[in-house]
Amino acid sequence: MIRREGERLVVSGPVTVANVTTLLEQARAPLAEGVRSVDLGEVTELDSSLLALLLAWMREAHARGGTLTFSRLPRELGTLAQLYGVAELLPQDASR
Repeated sequence: MIRREGERLVVSGPVTVANVTTLLEQARAPLAEGVRSVDLGEVTELDSSLLALLLAWMREAHARGGTLTFSRLPRELGTLAQLYGVAELLPQDASR
C-alpha cells in the first residue's frame, strides 16, 4: 500500500512480485505531481521486486526532470542492492 504525506510517499506492507505492478501504478500520479521522497520504513516483506520498483520510480522521476530519494530502507533491500551491484544507484535521504 502507498500513501502520500505531502511531497513524500510511504510504502507499507509487503512488496513482492504479487503486488509490485499495483504499487507501480499507485505511485505514477504522485510522482508526476512532484513527490520526491519515498519512505520504506513500513515495508513488512520484500523480494527483488522492491528493488526493481525503486529503479522504475527513479526512471520516471528522472524522465520528468526530477530526482527521488529513499529513506528507512529495509536491511534486506540493502543486501539485495549490493548483491545486484546497484547499491550506489539508490539515493538515500539520511534526514529521516
